[in-house]
Amino acid sequence: MNVINEIDEIIRELSKILGKPIDPKFYEIHDRGIPHKPKSMPKETMGIYTFWYEGKALKIGKAGPKSNPRFLSQHYNPKSTQSTLAASILRDENMYHTGVVETNVGEWIKDNCQRVDILFSVELGIFTLKLIEAALHYKYDPVYEGFA
Repeated sequence: MNVINEIDEIIRELSKILGKPIDPKFYEIHDRGIPHKPKSMPKETMGIYTFWYEGKALKIGKAGPKSNPRFLSQHYNPKSTQSTLAASILRDENMYHTGVVETNVGEWIKDNCQRVDILFSVELGIFTLKLIEAALHYKYDPVYEGFA
C-alpha cells in the first residue's frame, strides 16, 4: 500500500472508530512528488504537510487556516523559524553525505524529498487537524519531531 492510500485509510478508519466519520468531500490528499513544488493552502482550509526521504517520514506538521507561511515556505529555510525541516537536516550528521549546506538545503528538500499534503475544510475544526497529525506521528514516527 502506498503512503497516499495509507493516509486516506487512517483518516477514514480512525474517524469512523471515534464515531465521527470524516466525509471525503472535506479533505484532499496531494502527492507533490519528487521533485516537488510547494503550494499554498486555499482559503477556508487547514493542512498537514509531510516530507519523505528514501521512504522514511522526515517531518509531519500542521498549519491552521491562518498559518500559510508555515505550510508553504518555512520548512525550506533554516532561519525562518524554530523547528524547520531545513534546520533539522543541517544539524543531522547522518545527512552530511548529501552535501546539503545552509545555502542549498531548501532546494535540496524540493529536489530530493517527496511532499504529501492533506488539506482539510476549516469546517472540520482544529481538533480534527490535531487528531490526524498525531495519528500520522504515531504511525510513521518522523525522524525530525524533536523527541528522542
